[in-house]
Amino acid sequence: MPYMRLSLGPKPARKRYPSDLTDAEWAVLEPMMPVTRPRGQERIHSYRDIIDAILYVLRGGIAWRALPGDMPPWQTVYSYFRDWSMDGTWKRIHDALCAADRRRAGRDPEPSAGIIDSQTVRTSEKGGLAAMTGPRR
Repeated sequence: MPYMRLSLGPKPARKRYPSDLTDAEWAVLEPMMPVTRPRGQERIHSYRDIIDAILYVLRGGIAWRALPGDMPPWQTVYSYFRDWSMDGTWKRIHDALCAADRRRAGRDPEPSAGIIDSQTVRTSEKGGLAAMTGPRR
């Protein structure tokens, strides 16, 4: 019997998740996305679908492999996340969004000071000479 290919018709619309970007959020992020993939491969999935999948993992605290089946494959999503982490895309997006938020609040886009408190910078449990004493016998 010859092989027969079934036509399933157009791909159904993906389910919307609470972590998905709104149209307004995507309109802000879209111009900041890289033009091409670092390895020059042709994209199969839209950047918006990739970002929505990354946000699903990060906001939900789930494993990459636990992505729902209606999202791009976890290997693809993780690959984009890793590549954008290494090439500075996430930092550029973060810095641009922070600067825009500061401008919207009527402040200088660049912060003029930083604060580090004891909850941010961890220190050793013991300090001074106690930390340098030898082990008990």
